[in-house]
Amino acid sequence: MFIHLRKKNFIAILFIFSTLYACKDRPSQKPEVDSNDFEFLEATIPQIQKGLNNGDFTIQDLVQAYLERIEFIDKDGPQLNSVITVNPDALAIARTLDEELKNGRIRGPMHGIPVLLKDNIDTHDKMPTTAGSRALANSFPPDDSWVARKLREAGAVILGKANLSEWANFRGELSSSGWSGINGQTKNPYVLDRNPCGSSSGSGVAVSANLCMIAIGTETNGSIVCPANNNGVVGIKPTVGLISRSGIIPISYTQDTAGPMARTVTDAAICLSVLTGLDNSDEKTLGSRDKFVSDYTQFLNDNGLKGKRIALYKRPVGRHYKVDSLFYQAVDHIKKQGAEVIEIDNITLKNMGSPSFQVMLFEYKDGLNSYFKRLGPEAPIKSIDELIAFNQSDSIELRYYDQRYLEMANEKEALSSQEYLDALVSLTTGSQQDGIDRVMNELNLDAIIAPTGGPAWKTDLVNGDSFHVGSSSPAARAGYPNITVPMGFIDNLPVGISFFGRAWSEPVLLEIAYSYEQGTKHRNAPQFIVSD
Repeated sequence: MFIHLRKKNFIAILFIFSTLYACKDRPSQKPEVDSNDFEFLEATIPQIQKGLNNGDFTIQDLVQAYLERIEFIDKDGPQLNSVITVNPDALAIARTLDEELKNGRIRGPMHGIPVLLKDNIDTHDKMPTTAGSRALANSFPPDDSWVARKLREAGAVILGKANLSEWANFRGELSSSGWSGINGQTKNPYVLDRNPCGSSSGSGVAVSANLCMIAIGTETNGSIVCPANNNGVVGIKPTVGLISRSGIIPISYTQDTAGPMARTVTDAAICLSVLTGLDNSDEKTLGSRDKFVSDYTQFLNDNGLKGKRIALYKRPVGRHYKVDSLFYQAVDHIKKQGAEVIEIDNITLKNMGSPSFQVMLFEYKDGLNSYFKRLGPEAPIKSIDELIAFNQSDSIELRYYDQRYLEMANEKEALSSQEYLDALVSLTTGSQQDGIDRVMNELNLDAIIAPTGGPAWKTDLVNGDSFHVGSSSPAARAGYPNITVPMGFIDNLPVGISFFGRAWSEPVLLEIAYSYEQGTKHRNAPQFIVSD
């Protein structure tokens, strides 16, 4: 798609290309042109709202600037490949919102805010929803997802769809996070040959690189918090049921959730506030009755760490001494802010990996087939059988890794099978009652902390991902909330700290996460470093 560029941006692009050409034969640490010369760099939602109210710029100006930056950074310059498609109606939507603002109508707390959606979240517009797969390149869902509808109601401008690890990184073995058949490999904006993690790769990269103000990701296990870690942003993985999954291409009914990714805890809390609610199309949300709130910003407390009892989860510690060093600095800060920290070795009494995997396989088959059916008679793919056959016949889809998880899921029986029911009971009991709930009740805890992950590894399309540190599983398998916040840098690469706890504890986790963020402020914009 061609986007008209302002004169100053056009000159900047010419300068970048000439500089890169002059330097192509010698190693460089980073581009010699400042790719962060951007009017709205690191802007927050409150700052944008103030500017709009003061008449400093219009929503159309704002959206135009972000569209130009997507073209400049994602497609032309560093070529991050974080955006699959741009909304052709974005500017028209912006003009409508400007007119409403002029007439005193404000739809909600995100009026005029540019947002990108992970491309497994349905939109009923001119953009397909692909899951990153060439099989769904021309799949146009008949309805907006809950997430898209709530964002539009709150006044957000959906700029486009973000790249992802294809099928939310549950297609096959030895995958490279951030790779999809439809859009290729997404790059880490801090060091371009490093991996963005996934599956919400494009969402994490885009919000970090200032290609949008908010991005929406989804997580089954790690797919919000890991890309937030690798890309130096805030990620909220809510309690399963706080946000409806209607219109989201599924993996697991038990573990899936959408969540906001932002550059600040404040922006993430604003976005979370507009996404909650009861949806009869997703029975999990009925459990959030009397649990969700309409404004999570009320819990943003500078002194939110004072008096808290927090467990330090030691299992991810000891695997990467550089991560450990930053983590214990974070722990020292948390203690100085008045929190009591207690070390724990384990959360679950036994390994929940096997029952979680089995539940995912069963629910993947049922969920995908149901999703394809909801697309209607014109759906390009109508079953997992057809999807597997498409991948086998396609020249790109199986180039780098297989589709073993799809094949394993397709072999499973219905959700009425005893094997599934046994695995589900084992998972929920082991991860919840005998896991996080048990530990938090016994120790009277407010939260659990752990390093979110290690510094990003080099992208490797042959051998796949190379994880070293991770802590997402306890909260993900339980369906409980997890918030990750930047913790610092290791050799120009960001790492994060996670705060997680019992179901529906987003308010206390936001208190703690915000207090930590405000006391440390580790977030720095990426510099798009080209490694030697």
